[in-house]
Amino acid sequence: MMTAIFATLFLALLALWFGRSAIAVGILMVCLALTVWLFLFEIYSPATGFRMPWLQTEDAAPAIAREA
Repeated sequence: MMTAIFATLFLALLALWFGRSAIAVGILMVCLALTVWLFLFEIYSPATGFRMPWLQTEDAAPAIAREA
C-alpha cells in the first residue's frame, strides 16, 4: 500500500514538473486519501486495534523480581 502512496505522490510531482498543476493537485488529493485510508486501516486493525504495540510504555519486570 505504501508503494501505491509513493507512486501517486511521484505522479503528482511529475505532473507538476510538466506544468500540469491542476492535475497535480488532483493526484495529490488522491495521495492524501490513500494515506488517510492506510492510517485508519492500521488503527482499526482487528489484530492490534487501538493497542498500538509499538507505543507500549510499561516496564516489564525482570523474571527474578516476579518470582520473589
